[in-house]
Amino acid sequence: MSSYFTDLAQQYIDGEWRPGTGSWDIIDFNPYDDEKLASITIATVDEVDQAYRAAARAQTEWAATNPYARRTVFEKALRLVEEREEEIAEAIVAELGGTRLKAAFELHLAKEFLRESVHLALAPEGRIIPSPADGKENRVYRVPVGVVGVISPFNFPFLLSLKSVAPALALGNGVVLKPHQNTPVVGGSLIGRIFEDAGLPAGLLNVVITDIAEIGDAFLEHPIPKVISFTGSDQVGRHVATVCASRFKRAVLELGGNSALVVLDDADVDYAVDAAVFSRYVHQGQVCMAANRVLVDRAVADEFTEKFVAKVRSLKAGDPRDPETVIGPVINSRQADVLTAVVDQALAEGATALVLGARTNNLVEPSVVTGLPADSALLRQEVFGPVAFLVPFDGEEEAVRLVNDTPYGLSGAVHTGDVERGVRFAKRIDTGMFHVNDGTVHDEPIVPFGGEKHSGVGRLNGDTMLDAFTTTKWISVQHGRSGFPF
Repeated sequence: MSSYFTDLAQQYIDGEWRPGTGSWDIIDFNPYDDEKLASITIATVDEVDQAYRAAARAQTEWAATNPYARRTVFEKALRLVEEREEEIAEAIVAELGGTRLKAAFELHLAKEFLRESVHLALAPEGRIIPSPADGKENRVYRVPVGVVGVISPFNFPFLLSLKSVAPALALGNGVVLKPHQNTPVVGGSLIGRIFEDAGLPAGLLNVVITDIAEIGDAFLEHPIPKVISFTGSDQVGRHVATVCASRFKRAVLELGGNSALVVLDDADVDYAVDAAVFSRYVHQGQVCMAANRVLVDRAVADEFTEKFVAKVRSLKAGDPRDPETVIGPVINSRQADVLTAVVDQALAEGATALVLGARTNNLVEPSVVTGLPADSALLRQEVFGPVAFLVPFDGEEEAVRLVNDTPYGLSGAVHTGDVERGVRFAKRIDTGMFHVNDGTVHDEPIVPFGGEKHSGVGRLNGDTMLDAFTTTKWISVQHGRSGFPF
């Protein structure tokens, strides 16, 4: 596996694999055992410029290419992912600390999004709109924006890089991808290699592995990209939005969450427990849609809590290479430190730990906390790890108030014996997505995905990809003669 990473430990600019020219290296570590996977010399501001200029040069011809021809690239990319599925899964396990289950989950979704990209190449349609002027024809064309900058996160880097890269390319754009420093291969150069092997013309997709300590805001400020697609924290997202707005760029922001899974008094408790445990602990809780808070009606709180705690205690934590492992390591020691501090703060505020997970290096075992004060800041922030807050409530009105009492609005779920009651509840929640009798963690290729409030701006998936990565152009034709007042 180490040779696999070494082979991909390069920048991919204008169709060439080459080292960066920065003065220092990003060291790619396995978060479970600290094995050094690769050393990558970072890209400089000049190389970011080269990447954007290459994308702009290549994009003009690509946009003029018949979309039926363009889509063959994505068909080939899909076949390559299917053929290389095992080695990609091993890379996810090694670089992210993802479990085998998580790797399979990410790859399944990645393939679904590639399949959708095949169709997306043919999606743009023009319109002819009536005019009040005699003899005039109004044509509205949907055209590529030009070049898109993509910044992807560390938690689902293969999926979340592809989720913007593939549609942007399918719709006729060039792309420059900057993966997260902790996942430079799975979220970056691996995707460059797949599209290169799939026959994507050189220069259209560029991968720059770098750090803001080296390039500052150069990736955002560069004059070429018209859209920046960013997935990450709301703190960084706010900065991305500010820089983009000041330069009249479009920002598509998929940010953090503080989702709640709500268990009403008529819920199937056993099923709700299964949904809640998955929603909180999938990929160690490092998921923007994860159920940070589990809200339970007091009528069923004792039964739910007993069963939830028992199931959490049964989750095996350890080596992600072991197929039996459910909880692997978090991405780095800083994240592990933050999670330890969160639990310590909760206990200092008077909460009770029903399960208190131990920490060994980056391996943070699951914790379950209850009894947090209603005004605790912990109930309103995103906790990116395997810590669940159980919150009892009295009746639906209080549940709605608690769910909405957060700056975030990404996902959520409600469990009830009455589906329409669940839908009525969901309509009252200020989120971009909400699920009835299911988990909080879902993504599908043709359903609009995105959040409200601090959880983001814009949507991805399906038709919303057109809004994200194309623009409209009005061309009028006067078949007769217009009259002018002078």
